Amino acid sequence: MEKQREEKLKKFGNHIKKLRTELDLSQDEVVLNSDKLIKATVSDIENGKRNFSFSTLLDLAKGLGKHPKDLLDYDL
Repeated sequence: MEKQREEKLKKFGNHIKKLRTELDLSQDEVVLNSDKLIKATVSDIENGKRNFSFSTLLDLAKGLGKHPKDLLDYDL
């Protein structure tokens, strides 16, 4: 079960990093565009090392300039 969760977090993180790089944004720019994210959080999410809250998902979407549903549009 733990292994599956880790794989899902890594896939999500890869998706977020891909979105960010396609938008030509640095992690710092995502942080500046958000309300309260810090760079370590963005890095942890992209590396599949953080299981985060819904409010963090909303703030990450804001930082990327995307609708939250776009962050969830990827293959599990």
